[in-house]
Amino acid sequence: MLDEADDIHPLFHGAPATTEFKKLRKRIVRNTREALDRYGMIERGARWLVCLSGGKDSYTLLAALTELQWRGLLPVDILACNLDQGQPGFPATVLPEFLQRMGVPHRIEYQDTYSIVVDKVPQGRTYCALCSRLRRGNLYRIAREEGCSAVVLGHHRDDILETFFLNLFHGGKLATMPPKLLNDEGDLFVLRPLAHVAEADCDRFARAMDYPIIPCDLCGSQDGLQRQAIKQMLDGWEARAPGRRQKMFSALMSTRPSHLLDSGLFDFAGLTRRGGDDENAAEIPRLR
Repeated sequence: MLDEADDIHPLFHGAPATTEFKKLRKRIVRNTREALDRYGMIERGARWLVCLSGGKDSYTLLAALTELQWRGLLPVDILACNLDQGQPGFPATVLPEFLQRMGVPHRIEYQDTYSIVVDKVPQGRTYCALCSRLRRGNLYRIAREEGCSAVVLGHHRDDILETFFLNLFHGGKLATMPPKLLNDEGDLFVLRPLAHVAEADCDRFARAMDYPIIPCDLCGSQDGLQRQAIKQMLDGWEARAPGRRQKMFSALMSTRPSHLLDSGLFDFAGLTRRGGDDENAAEIPRLR
């Protein structure tokens, strides 16, 4: 996978030659390809708007997709996109210079949603929910303008787990970020190819490649977020039982509606005992 300098994308120039890094890179690319295949994300000849925030996750996303495209395993066009939302202190030149240097097709868009969020969100409340909605609306618009069929985001395995527990503890439902989603208008997919990739792997990869990381706390509204509390809870579980995160993630891919309580997913009322009146009724699920 790590070939000679004349057969490698500029995104990977200067990659560490250590065995540890080669394994890391191979694992990230393999996990990304697994998600692309498992959730049917690839439409041959499609054009994807790959969203780049400047954080470790989006750099990893761009690198993994570019690797697969470079090897002929991802037959889509990639357009990297950064939406500058006007946060104070945002280094506006970092991503354009990086993408130009790497030879990655890109679009940089400036929309001052930060001022709107500050005006609308009461003091003491976090900005993230409204900021995210405004960002998503702009990304949908850009995707349509660029003829893209999908908006591609850098959410990873740990983001998906954290969202599951946020919905469980605070939303009263079993739900999380899906790896593939159709927007409300029905004209764009939202894809998360890093769905199987661990956050720690994204962090190690982006730092090893020395990509210019832009912090995600420029708006100053990150303190006290419920997501941070969930992350700390998961960190504690992982420290006490290494591999716990992957076990929980595997559970999200192996649900049993007959062993939950949602009558909209499983016909509990239609169950009958063997020898009952309805010979064609479903059998009672066996407990395991």
